[in-house]
Amino acid sequence: MSEHDEDGYTGPATLVADGRELAVEVDLRGYFQPIDGYYHWYGRIAADPAVAELAGGKKKACELRAGDRTAAGELSDPDPWGRYRVMGTSTPPFAVPTSLEELNA
Repeated sequence: MSEHDEDGYTGPATLVADGRELAVEVDLRGYFQPIDGYYHWYGRIAADPAVAELAGGKKKACELRAGDRTAAGELSDPDPWGRYRVMGTSTPPFAVPTSLEELNA
């Protein structure tokens, strides 16, 4: 069990890096960290040869779009199954409840 209440998104997204746009599938999570005052989001991009070619096994600045939401982030190394990790700080590329009404809906 996590020490944080997490929000998340699983589904299609667009990865943008080095002027290229790739349609990808993502599994993202995130949480607000009160100590630093930032929202931290992170997750994995489904294994895809085009993502592997773009990233080249190295860290790379990127943008991730899911629906009408966009966030700046960073690609990092792939796991043993070829899924690249993606992470960012601040506004995530998915909806996050901002009121009790939204949280309880």
